[in-house]
Amino acid sequence: MKTRNFALIMGIVFLSIGILGFIPFFVTKPATISPELIIDTGYGYLMGLFPINILHNIVHLVFGAWGVGINGNFVLSRLYSRSLAVIYGVLAIMGLIPFANILFGIIPIFGNDVWLHALIAVAGAYFGFIVPSEEKTGAVQ
Repeated sequence: MKTRNFALIMGIVFLSIGILGFIPFFVTKPATISPELIIDTGYGYLMGLFPINILHNIVHLVFGAWGVGINGNFVLSRLYSRSLAVIYGVLAIMGLIPFANILFGIIPIFGNDVWLHALIAVAGAYFGFIVPSEEKTGAVQ
């Protein structure tokens, strides 16, 4: 798979997840909000597994639009992949730390989000840092 394709696929996935987060059918409401969030609008578990709230959904939409918007450019796709690696790597680590796993009270990043964020970071690192660039391969990606 090419870096540009990765950016497009991740963009579509992020957009889809962001949209699903706004559809009540796909969000399971918990009995109580725990841990306590400052912004609890739209709080629940996407597909019963991943903690989300309205800001989390907006972040997914932003990353999705970013990925879809830049997929035609190799350099920007590589930057997107590297950004996913760094940002989602940090989020995965923060999700493991009790006082930071709600991103300072505004976005839930605990539970199943931790392994998902780690997986996104690994994939982003592969396409951002390991896949050869156009100059090295001579191929147009």
